[in-house]
Amino acid sequence: MSDEQRADGAGAGSGGGGGQDAPRKPDAPRKPDTPRKPDGARAPGRDGKDRDSGRNRDDAPRDDGGKDRDGAAAGGDDAAADQEREEREERERERERAAGRFKEHTRDPLAEEQGEDAPTDLAAAARTRRATRMLFDAGRDLHTFDRSYFASAHIGDIHLRMDAHRPGSALRSGPVPDEELRRLRRIHVEPAGYVRLREALTARRLLVLGAAPGTGRTSTALSLLDEVTGPAANGAEPRSGSWARVQRVDPAGGVRQLADSLRDADGNGNGNGNGEGDEEAGRLSGYLLELSLTRPGASVPDEMDLDGLAAALARHDAFAVVVVPVGSAADPLLNGRYGALCPPAPTGELLTTRLRERLEEHTTATGTDGTDGDRAAGLLADAEALWARPEVRDAVGLDDLRPAEAEVLASLLAGHVLGELPREELLSGCRSLAARQAQEWFAGVDRALAAPAGDEPDGERPGAAGLFHPVAFRIALAVLGGASHSAVAAAAHLLTWELSVQADPDRTPARPLFCDDPRSDLALSRAELKDGRVEVAGAEVASRLIWYRGQALPSAVLSELWDRHFAVRAPVVRWLRLLADDPRSQVWMRAAVAAGELCVRDFDHGHAELIRPLAEAATPRRRVFAATALDQAAGHASHRRIVHKVVGDWSRYGTKSLRWTAAMALGYGNSAATTGDTLDALARIGVRDDGDQLAVASFNVVRLLALPDAAAVLRRVSDWTHHKRETHQDLGLVTTVRLALTTVDEVLADDAGSPLGDRGDWPLPLALAAARPELVRPMADLLWTALNTPRSKEVATEALESLLRSAVRGNGDEWTRPGLAALLPAVTGEEHDRRRLDWLLRRMMNDPEDPLPEAQARALWWLAVAPRDRTREEVRHG
Repeated sequence: MSDEQRADGAGAGSGGGGGQDAPRKPDAPRKPDTPRKPDGARAPGRDGKDRDSGRNRDDAPRDDGGKDRDGAAAGGDDAAADQEREEREERERERERAAGRFKEHTRDPLAEEQGEDAPTDLAAAARTRRATRMLFDAGRDLHTFDRSYFASAHIGDIHLRMDAHRPGSALRSGPVPDEELRRLRRIHVEPAGYVRLREALTARRLLVLGAAPGTGRTSTALSLLDEVTGPAANGAEPRSGSWARVQRVDPAGGVRQLADSLRDADGNGNGNGNGEGDEEAGRLSGYLLELSLTRPGASVPDEMDLDGLAAALARHDAFAVVVVPVGSAADPLLNGRYGALCPPAPTGELLTTRLRERLEEHTTATGTDGTDGDRAAGLLADAEALWARPEVRDAVGLDDLRPAEAEVLASLLAGHVLGELPREELLSGCRSLAARQAQEWFAGVDRALAAPAGDEPDGERPGAAGLFHPVAFRIALAVLGGASHSAVAAAAHLLTWELSVQADPDRTPARPLFCDDPRSDLALSRAELKDGRVEVAGAEVASRLIWYRGQALPSAVLSELWDRHFAVRAPVVRWLRLLADDPRSQVWMRAAVAAGELCVRDFDHGHAELIRPLAEAATPRRRVFAATALDQAAGHASHRRIVHKVVGDWSRYGTKSLRWTAAMALGYGNSAATTGDTLDALARIGVRDDGDQLAVASFNVVRLLALPDAAAVLRRVSDWTHHKRETHQDLGLVTTVRLALTTVDEVLADDAGSPLGDRGDWPLPLALAAARPELVRPMADLLWTALNTPRSKEVATEALESLLRSAVRGNGDEWTRPGLAALLPAVTGEEHDRRRLDWLLRRMMNDPEDPLPEAQARALWWLAVAPRDRTREEVRHG
């Protein structure tokens, strides 16, 4: 007997449904005890009506050739019998074709791109989207603190220094004022290893100090020089006069020019080599030299140059600190005998020191009762408590602070605790820190390329690729933060090419293949590497992931890029389109979310250049990219209405590609005003053109079931299955089967607060049954309808088998058993339903490729049997 015949009515025993035996061993098959039902008819409930609605079975979905015709009358001739047989065979072939078309509608929307039988990356893409959305705060960009209009201000007695120690504001050469050195002694925070650095400078006279710009490296260098040349080191009190102990040296001449100047001083008879008279002979001198090794034409001193400078310093009883950036160009210097890395100062100590300075200045200026110290201590405690508040830390959005940022934040906190800065201005000022960093990163990057030929100060025109790679890396990290380091680096190289071609079209961009410097990229971009995992072909593998050290930096970089540098939009758009074609979900999905954020900054431009072209693309991945960008924009209240309008128009009047994209956007749950409007739009898309887009419409209906309003979605699906039009029936049936074939990870929009969050690899109906018991009955009714409708019976049975096999994992651990325990009894409430389950379990036990163990089959059977019937059965078997 065929499996199909046994599926309709096979079972054992002659008792009612409650007396059904549990499945026996595979070598004891049972024979059918009920006749096969007419093709096209649905199995009835207890009262001969549909279980979910009470309608007569004649109202159930049926195929085109649904009713058997009794054909020829008894005693007809052979010709009539042959004709009847041919008609039955044709109807059977038509049912098979209908079942095949139905099965085609249950494929994943990306299957046409990845192959008919290949797994898709929908689950990986959904997980990537959830991780990426956390990097962008939907409300942050609405509270931008514009430094271009607020550089500094007085708040009572507090001077708010928004541009404190701005890079490039220091003098290129000349003496360091004594006032600056005195303040430095009060506020400088020693980084880890500071004593070791001082000892190295004292012993060798010369120190090459490496660190990223803005990390306090210059302050540390000045502090070291102040200590080794100060009164304690000189053995005498400081004397008045024009002589300066510490001097900045013009970096244009470099190490050799400083050594030559000291040798020239020897020839002129000046004992200290700094051009001063003999009256200052014997006093220690210090020199600070800051080198930019990445500047076109810049020469890197070698070890012999450093040895010559150290010897000249020793002859003049002087010291020098050469500050260099970290990176491959500086590695020979930092790895030599004079080199050392300068770690950043701890954020906590840095901020506390700056706060104490601000508050002591205030209390000293206003105090009259001799309690200045106690009052300052109390205010300091209040300011530190304010800094500990989550809303303030989130507004800052930086994992660690640099000295200039600590000064700004100290001014803000001090102003608030003194009652002179409102809360809104405090938070706005805190948000400005990341924006300020982004502005400094991009300001005037390609100014050298804009200079007329021959006007370069060093006589050499810089290469565009060398100039743009650092900013390209920062943009790539803002877009792909959390992806693997290799993916971000590769994307940065693609963007470097696009930027270079845009800025200097007459020259072919050239970038050396073996000059990447990951350490420099991390230091110059405030980034860090973490051990993590990425998904490859549905499995996780270990990888090194890269992130900004601060949640505010990705949004700040994208806002700076889009709001202030319009010429860069064209190459960035081309680059994002390239990322949309990347097969890795960790790349294309992150790029889609970032594209949505850029559209929020300028929706007109983003819609015209990114969303609309990709929504009409031939490849499904590009269309999902556009849908994801639209949903990200809809997450901002300011853009929700325009997204609703765009998606609604596409669902009504759009081309086939636009309707497909609209369906994917609707599945996120944000692209229509209500759940009802969303389902209406999906139904329009699904039933149009004889159900040509049933697959994508049904998939996105299922995605809505992971949202809070799942009950309303199930009611609408039930209405579709009982609709008078077959296309609506098919939409309901396809959605039901797809529900059984979908895992939580494929559709979950947000982990936070979702009862499904810890069941990512569960089939969605079983996760819903375990987490939301009120949904069990409507899901069971839908599955029962699909199992008892001929055109959906085959794929629904396969889906039920996949649910049954998920009860336990391959290692024997429990998996979805709680969900099955809730759902199975509701699906198998009738005798016919239990006979079908009995047949299916036996077929699974006889599967030659993956036989189901008998113990598991019996356990599944007892899950399906109602408790009262289970007790009766146990009594019978004693």
